[in-house]
Amino acid sequence: MQDVQEPAAWGGVEPEAAQRLLTAGVEAFAERGYHATTTRDIAGRAGMSPAALYIHFRTKEELLFRISRVGHERARGVIAAAAESEGTAGERLARAVRTFARWHAEHHTTARVVQYELAALGEEHYAEIVALRRDIDRLVRGIIEDGVRDGEFAVADVPGTALAVLSLCVDVARWFSAAGSRPPGEVGALYADLVGRMVAAPDARGGQKENARGGQKE
Repeated sequence: MQDVQEPAAWGGVEPEAAQRLLTAGVEAFAERGYHATTTRDIAGRAGMSPAALYIHFRTKEELLFRISRVGHERARGVIAAAAESEGTAGERLARAVRTFARWHAEHHTTARVVQYELAALGEEHYAEIVALRRDIDRLVRGIIEDGVRDGEFAVADVPGTALAVLSLCVDVARWFSAAGSRPPGEVGALYADLVGRMVAAPDARGGQKENARGGQKE
């Protein structure tokens, strides 16, 4: 299973050489960590000279930022699509969790870099990524607030619950292995079921399992 972004998935980054450098950066940062990775290492993995990297990215930090921004924009798109879709809050939350957890499994190498190398970003770039993360959190909180308002969810602490939901999904990138026994779709369905049980009002718990399973084909 491919666990690094395919070149065509790099969010409109051009040219193809820049896409190769992003893919090589993901592989190197995931294997060695940002600070232990050299520009020579990244360029070598991309089949290019070290000088070629600076044609497309001014610094190693800028390359990390582009990886992080594309990853966060993809993740935000997954959550936004679920939040803005039709259905009850329970159905939309299940859809959001299912697809978000599955994304972190399918792209676990990229996701590990995106989630765990944030401290290496410069101040301006870090602020831009934090804004994307806050938007993701806002979307999940919105779904939970809808469920509380409609009586479908029993949640006393909406911000804390949204944080717990997102943390659960993000952590998939830490432990997921393509060689493991659980495929990404199964992970997504399991997490949707767990989150549904966590937030459901007592008289709504019966329908949560069906909500979680209902959209595995997405």
